[in-house]
Order: sequence, then C-alpha cells, then structure tokens
Amino acid sequence: MKISVGQFSPAGTVPENLEVVRRLAARAKAEGAGLLLLPEETMFTVRKVEGDLAAAVEREWTSFVQQISFVAAEHGIAIVAGGYEASGEERPYNTLVVVDETGRIVGTYRKVHLYDAFSYRESRRIKAGDPAAITTFRIGDLNVGVMTCYDIRFPELARKLAVDGADVLLVAAAWFKGDHKVDHWETLLKARAVENTVWVAAAGTSSTNTVGHSAILDPMGLPVRHLGEEREGLVTVDVTRRRIDEVREFLPVLENRRLGV
Repeated sequence: MKISVGQFSPAGTVPENLEVVRRLAARAKAEGAGLLLLPEETMFTVRKVEGDLAAAVEREWTSFVQQISFVAAEHGIAIVAGGYEASGEERPYNTLVVVDETGRIVGTYRKVHLYDAFSYRESRRIKAGDPAAITTFRIGDLNVGVMTCYDIRFPELARKLAVDGADVLLVAAAWFKGDHKVDHWETLLKARAVENTVWVAAAGTSSTNTVGHSAILDPMGLPVRHLGEEREGLVTVDVTRRRIDEVREFLPVLENRRLGV
C-alpha cells in the first residue's frame, strides 16, 4: 500500500487547517496512496488558538473528527491526523484519530509520553493517555502502530507495537526547533526503524517553531522520501510487507532478542 505523509504549518482554527487537509488528501489520492498521515496539531496549534484551550477543544473536537471522516470518504483514502480531545477534565488529551478509506473511525491513540523536557511542560495543559490502551490498527493490507512526537524517544513503545505486529510506525509530530533537534529527530526515526525492522512514516508540522523534516524510512532505516522545512509538502512511498520480510531474512532482531538479558 502506498502511504503519503503530509507536512504543513497549522493555523489556530479548524476550518483553515481542513482546507489544507483536503488539498493534501487530493494530492495523496492522485499519487495512488491508500493512507495519508498528517501532523500532530492538524486540528489546530495551541500556540495560535484563540481563547481558552479547554473550551476550544470541547467545541471543535467532534466536528474535526467528522470532517476528517468526510474527507477520507470523499477521496477514498485512510487518514491519521492529530488533534485535541476533551478528557472530562480541564486538560484535554493530545489524540490521533485513525479513519479508514470509507470514513469509518477505526480508533484513537491518546499521547502517552507528554513533552516535559527542554524547559517545556506539556503536562501543564495536556492529560496523558493510558499506556494500557496502546494498540495497532489494520489499514488496508498493513498493521499500523501510531505514536505522537515525544513518544519516539521511548524505544519500548515502538518495540511493543512491533511485537504486536505493526508493519509500519506512524509518527505524527510537532518537533520543536533547537540545538541538535533535527539531528535527534532523524536519528530517532532511523533507530526505531532499524531496531524493529519496520517501516517508519513521520509527519511533522513546519512552522517558525517546528522543524518539519517529514520522512518515510524503510525497515533498514533508509530514508526513501523526505522533506525539509517546506511549509506545505507531501511525499508518497509504496510501503510493502515484502520489504520487511527481506530485511528480517538477514536481520532477525525480533526473533533473536532475549528478554531478561
């Protein structure tokens, strides 16, 4: 199945961002993709949203998910996109919604590892998801595992998804700029691919604060297609189970691992 990764700079309102989503979905479908991965803050970026965050989330989340479903059904393409979901408390979840090509909601993933690092504390505004809810989803002929931004720094999450049968790890991010941050991002994407012999597709926001650098890497950690800091861009790659089998034939790390050592 071909997978497209879309990169853009989200605005503070849902309608503005949905216009970009529709544009990227049309491009992805034209390139033959069966799945479009979008960044972490596709719904809106908290740095630009007007008014109270919790109120904006309560007002917009359901509509955002419905609109993603409509776009998926209109173009016949599965979509994974990030937004903010009401939690029943003041702090919302940072959530990825997974929608299939018919517009059916396959599931959601609530970000487990909140970005409390580099002098930033995401947990002040966002509630962490339950690690017990981590799971894979079936999209087309592939099993996908989903992760959000800071999650990529935790190899145990990627390993669980790989052991649970993920063929590809989908990483939606808003990776902040800073010293060595692009190098960290690229290194971590390669590591998660190599150590698990899975495909990795990563969609990043590209703004004045975030790096972009979306990419799709094969199970050897080789970047097949990638972007730089383009404010809007798309890359598409044919992600196959056959390539995973080829790599695992000579690099059977999952088979060779010894728990407890």
